[in-house]
Amino acid sequence: MSESKRVSNLYQSIYNGNPWLEVTLARTLENVTAEQAYRKINPKLNTIWEIVNHLIQWRRNILRRVQGETITTPDHNYFVPILDSSEASWEQSLQSLAKSQELWSAFLSDFDDAGFDKIDPNNNHNFYEDIHGIIQHDVYHLGQIVILKKLL
Repeated sequence: MSESKRVSNLYQSIYNGNPWLEVTLARTLENVTAEQAYRKINPKLNTIWEIVNHLIQWRRNILRRVQGETITTPDHNYFVPILDSSEASWEQSLQSLAKSQELWSAFLSDFDDAGFDKIDPNNNHNFYEDIHGIIQHDVYHLGQIVILKKLL
């Protein structure tokens, strides 16, 4: 099996598969309402919704990088307040997360393993590190979401 296929399987498993850690983004976010996602547990913590939107933007950022773009990360690091706390807006965020998964799956299905050695001019890491980094980023924030969900 190619390395890109292994990475793709790993990324997919964390979203809605059967990962070693036994929790996924899709299952964890299932049945979370807009009200719950918007709830601020502590003024110093991000909400579930803010974390989900942060994940989406970082997924887009890294995907654009490995497709050759130079990206400037904004000072807010993609943590922005939710302006519309409706169920429809929450559903839109969940759909955007699902779409980001589809885009990554499509990208990795055609990715040549030689591309892992290319250097990202944004941070001087190779694409292998960037791609594994976004997976690690998802898992890190998945843990936060799991904890926040338990505190609701």
